[in-house]
Amino acid sequence: MKKIAIVGPESTGKTELSKVLAAHYGVNWVPEYARTYLEPRNGFYEEKDLAKIANGQLKSQQGAISTNHDLVFFDTDLLVIKIWAQFKYGRVDPFITDAMEKHQPDLYLLTYHDIPYEEDPLRENPNDRAALFEYYEREVKSSNVPYAIIKGSSEERSQAAIQAINNIY
Repeated sequence: MKKIAIVGPESTGKTELSKVLAAHYGVNWVPEYARTYLEPRNGFYEEKDLAKIANGQLKSQQGAISTNHDLVFFDTDLLVIKIWAQFKYGRVDPFITDAMEKHQPDLYLLTYHDIPYEEDPLRENPNDRAALFEYYEREVKSSNVPYAIIKGSSEERSQAAIQAINNIY
């Protein structure tokens, strides 16, 4: 099974791209678990919650992997939680980094911040998207997982993602 993780700063089109790609290929996609965790808490969390969120994301991903499809999309993965922890708290729970090493995707699609920011009560960094993108790009490069930067119009994003996926699929 090929696992495709869609990562990037807040409000850069990860969920929309996940839905479009899953529909295009007729396969499953795994929503961002952090939303499920944070919505009933009105967005409140503490540093210790990030390991819980990472565990929930990992369980959701593993559930999707157990399907009989040969391709799956993750709307964020543990890399996002690692960057979130490092950016906000200056450190990362070892559970997150250990799990990342054991559960790497086959391809990262890194979404660029060239689309308008959409307000959302769960989002925190409307003014940090460019700096966060650079952080994501460094992390993705150091992971040694193939990646593609996804930017442009909705159609351009979809086509760039499909081309990158077809190169490994």
